[in-house]
Amino acid sequence: MKNTALTTTHEDLGAKMVPFAGYNMPVQYDGVNIEHETVRTSVGVFDVSHMGEFLIEGPNALALIQKVSSNDATKLTIGKAQYSYLPNDNGGVVDDLIIYKIKEETYLLVVNASNIEKDWNWISSKNDVGADMRDLSEGYSLLAIQGPKAIEAMQPLTSHDLSAIKFYSFEIGDFAGIDNVIISATGYTGSGGFEIYCKNEEAKQIWDKVVEAGAKPIGLAARDTLRLEMGYCLYGNDIDDTTSPLEAGLGWVTKFTKEFTNSEALLAQKTAGLKNKLVAFTLDERGIPRHGYDIVDADGNKIGVVTSGTMSPSLGIGIGLGYVPKEFAAVDGKVNIQIRKKAIPATVVKLPFYKG
Repeated sequence: MKNTALTTTHEDLGAKMVPFAGYNMPVQYDGVNIEHETVRTSVGVFDVSHMGEFLIEGPNALALIQKVSSNDATKLTIGKAQYSYLPNDNGGVVDDLIIYKIKEETYLLVVNASNIEKDWNWISSKNDVGADMRDLSEGYSLLAIQGPKAIEAMQPLTSHDLSAIKFYSFEIGDFAGIDNVIISATGYTGSGGFEIYCKNEEAKQIWDKVVEAGAKPIGLAARDTLRLEMGYCLYGNDIDDTTSPLEAGLGWVTKFTKEFTNSEALLAQKTAGLKNKLVAFTLDERGIPRHGYDIVDADGNKIGVVTSGTMSPSLGIGIGLGYVPKEFAAVDGKVNIQIRKKAIPATVVKLPFYKG
């Protein structure tokens, strides 16, 4: 089990620690609903240092990124970030990721913690163009400062105008007394805020100053309920090596204006028409949909499986995602979620669940 640079800090704060993606991580401090509400209404800070960071550099860096990723990285300018995914050769997804353009010929790829080794091996196997690759994951920490009061609370910690950093943009500069950190307006909660990339030895100072400035520590359980209320995919649940990125609703980051891994087959799938679709649903009655529960039709026939589900802290109802045949995917359509021996009626809805 690996530790982050802040594991001792979390333990000292009384966090409940759990194994996650090979790391010892804080799942909650004061309770999921309290922490969830903090991020929706105020400001919280997550330690997400288990995430992976790869530096891709050199004259052929862009060529490699274009080959392995679905989005069009030629659209990136310095100081901008882009959501994308790594298609595999079989119609599925190796991982989803964020690509940052640090400077000309230098890109930072941020990948999921559980996939660091897999992603590294995959990208390396495609690197026949001689791009310089470095895995920085072990040496860097990542803090996510999220919530509507993030700008106001954190502005005293930096000389940069936080309100000027647009969504999916970033600055490199001073933060909490440390120079050369990445201040990125990306997030996984839907409530605004920033992600701070720093060296491990700088993480404790930044964490302490962020908490001192008013951010409450938040665990991974609330991170999951927050992202699900927005309908953001979680790798391993909603997308994986076997799921079609097009059926998962990732067509908006699938750019057929270029060639990339398996692009021909994905284009053929799009042209032929999708058979299934990842839909969002809310329960019409009391209940909590869980990952792995069956989705059934009016006659009790299994038509799909819940990929993510929870009781929404913001809405007070059961919400979830799952793949169903396209004929069941229309908004306002009806499906049923099999919870133990009862089929609970549910309504297909448009994302996000949480409208703010």
